[in-house]
Amino acid sequence: MRKLNIGLTDKERQGVIDLLNSSLSNVYLLLIKTKKYHWDVVGPQFRTLHMLLDEQYQILSTATDSLAERVRILGGFPAGTAAEFIQLASIEERPGVIPNATEMVSKLVDDHETIIRSLREQIDQCGDDFHDQGTADFLTGFMEQHEEMAWMLRSFIEGESVTPDGKQPESAKVPVSAGTN
Repeated sequence: MRKLNIGLTDKERQGVIDLLNSSLSNVYLLLIKTKKYHWDVVGPQFRTLHMLLDEQYQILSTATDSLAERVRILGGFPAGTAAEFIQLASIEERPGVIPNATEMVSKLVDDHETIIRSLREQIDQCGDDFHDQGTADFLTGFMEQHEEMAWMLRSFIEGESVTPDGKQPESAKVPVSAGTN
């Protein structure tokens, strides 16, 4: 392979490639979990969640391809096996566990937020440690996607909580700011 001359040392490029493979692994596991929940969701809001999870699955699928291509652009090889994904990821699988719809959404929010925190650290590392502002910008776009997907999911579970008698529980009521009429 021809030596890359893109303004990064081999050590810097490898550091970025390692970060990208970690993100790729997280996103791939989240993609799998999202599709599994898409298949398994049941309940009164089945259709809404089934469609939302399918939309997010498509976004995550595109993201995995983009992350893998960024690794190749930098001269590396992307993680591409289940064993590598599990080893490199910071989110976890829960084999054999089929949560209810609200728990599914909550678990996905947790995973998106884990990825967002990881991406924030990786963005800083790309700029500060590896002098790769291009990858920092690239990862910023992914962070924004995860923030939006997490918001969509949070909005679903923070919506209209009701008790069996049809009333909103005290814990779900939004506090009114002082001085508001």
